[in-house]
Amino acid sequence: MADHQKGFALELRHLKVRYGGIQAVKGVSLSVRPGELVTLIGANGAGKTTTLKAITGLIGTAEGQIFFNGDEITAAPAYTLPARGLVMVPEGRGVFTRMTIRENLLMGAHCLFDRHHRQEHTAAADIQDAIDAQLALFPRLKERLTQLAGTLSGGEQQMLAMARALMARPSLLLLDEPSMGLSPVMVEKIFDVIRDISANGVTILLVEQNARLALQAADRGYVMDSGMITTSADAKTLLNDPAVRAAYLGE
Repeated sequence: MADHQKGFALELRHLKVRYGGIQAVKGVSLSVRPGELVTLIGANGAGKTTTLKAITGLIGTAEGQIFFNGDEITAAPAYTLPARGLVMVPEGRGVFTRMTIRENLLMGAHCLFDRHHRQEHTAAADIQDAIDAQLALFPRLKERLTQLAGTLSGGEQQMLAMARALMARPSLLLLDEPSMGLSPVMVEKIFDVIRDISANGVTILLVEQNARLALQAADRGYVMDSGMITTSADAKTLLNDPAVRAAYLGE
C-alpha cells in the first residue's frame, strides 16, 4: 500500500467528473480519517453531490483515484460498496414510499444476509438486531413501523433514509443534504442524530447547505467552488474564517 493511502478511510486524488462538455469536478483531492466527521460545503452547483456520486460509483465517467480503507474503488460497481462498508444517504432521501418502514429497513439489510453466506437463521437474527438498533436511535420510526413510508413527514423520511443506510452497518457513511426541506426543529434533531452516529465510531462525509450547522458538527471541512476545493481546515478555523463567514454563513 502506498504511503499516501495509509490511515485514511477515504481518499480522493485528482478526481474529475465531466457531464457532456461540462467539467463538473475539476481535480478534487480530499481525505477522511477513520472516525472523523468531515463536511464538504459550497454553493449550489459547486460539484458536491457529483463528488459523492463519483465516490459511490453512480457516475461511471470519473477520472482520478478513489481509495476506501486503502483499497482503490475507482472502478468498483456501486452495488458492491455497501457490503464493503461504504453507504450513502442520497439527496432527496429516496425512501420506498409504497413500502412500510420495516420493509424499507429490510431493503437496507441485504448485505447482512450476504455476509452470512445466505445462512437464513443467522442472518435473520443479525437483521433483527440491526432493526432494533435503528429503532432505538430513531424512536419516531418505532411508533410507525407498519406505516407506509410515503405517509411520513419529510423529517421522518430523512430519519428512515438514514436508518436504512445504517442497517448495512457501514464504516463510512456519506450524507447528501440531510437537512434539505426540513423545519428548523427537525434539522436540529437530524444533526443530533448525525453527532450520535459519529460518536458511535462511524466515519462520515457530510455534504450540507447549512454550513454553520455542518461546521459546528464536523471535525474538519472542505470548501468547494466551481468544481474545485478552494479551502480546507479544521472546522473551528473555517467557522471563524471571514471569507467563509461572508460567503456561506450569511455574514
